[in-house]
Amino acid sequence: MKILLTGASGLLGLNLGLKIGQTQRIFGLDRGKLRNTPFELIRADLTQPQAVSRLLEQVHPEAILHTAALANLEECETNPQAARLLNAEIPGLLAEAAAKASIRLLHISTDAVFDGTKDGFYSEEDAPNPLSVYAQTKLLGEKNVLSANPAAAIARVNFFGWSLTGTRSLSEFFYNKLSSGQPANGFTDVYFCPLFVGDLAEILLKMLQKDLSGLYHAVGAQALSKYEFGVQIARQFGFDERLIRPVSVSAGGLTARRSPNLRLSVHKLSTALSAEIPGVSTGIQQFYTQSQQGYPQKMRSYAQAG
Repeated sequence: MKILLTGASGLLGLNLGLKIGQTQRIFGLDRGKLRNTPFELIRADLTQPQAVSRLLEQVHPEAILHTAALANLEECETNPQAARLLNAEIPGLLAEAAAKASIRLLHISTDAVFDGTKDGFYSEEDAPNPLSVYAQTKLLGEKNVLSANPAAAIARVNFFGWSLTGTRSLSEFFYNKLSSGQPANGFTDVYFCPLFVGDLAEILLKMLQKDLSGLYHAVGAQALSKYEFGVQIARQFGFDERLIRPVSVSAGGLTARRSPNLRLSVHKLSTALSAEIPGVSTGIQQFYTQSQQGYPQKMRSYAQAG
């Protein structure tokens, strides 16, 4: 399958390109951050006029994996116009163009569209109520995609893994702090369902291959607090878990509001794929194994110099 991958330098995008590029032909859209990747790179800026139509004419993909977004929650709060453009308007344009060209589209959204006030797990039928600018613009992106292209698929995700810079995921945050003997805050009152990015890559490819449409929760099968997640990282790597300070998110000094409960049900996705969705424990083991095999260093080797 010929796949156009947007956001190829991001945590999800680069891992996707490396993972599914082993079996599929990947064209990774990049704005100059990458070099020498094992998949093909295309330099383009989706914010420029007619960029989407030119890109599709150039690549003629069978499918599009749209991971590009403004994902820094604090940056979205200070620059809401950029967040709206990247997270809401461009997905709609891409969905419209994909529909006209009969190209499959899988759009990446976020678990953060919920306000976290529900007891238990959120299903795809539950009404979102986003708290932050990031979450609000991502929800608008979902609506724009399905309005322009009802056949598109949307995956709400939460993932962890190694990134180009080594600083993009919560797992890297705990690794960087604990490996250098520094204390790290772990929120005891924020619950989520993180999924290892390698597992997510396989799931997204299966979603494309099965030609799914509509909304799916593509997160891990286990829920835990961010403090508990940090403790599991510490134990897997043999770090001192006492360095992780159990604190409330209210003491974190963050501008963007966070939802306290992002437990999402994966029943719909598991049923559609006829497969069990992995939990966090096996993902952390894979995260550890990659560190032992030099994967973080390999990731950094793809960074454009300067």
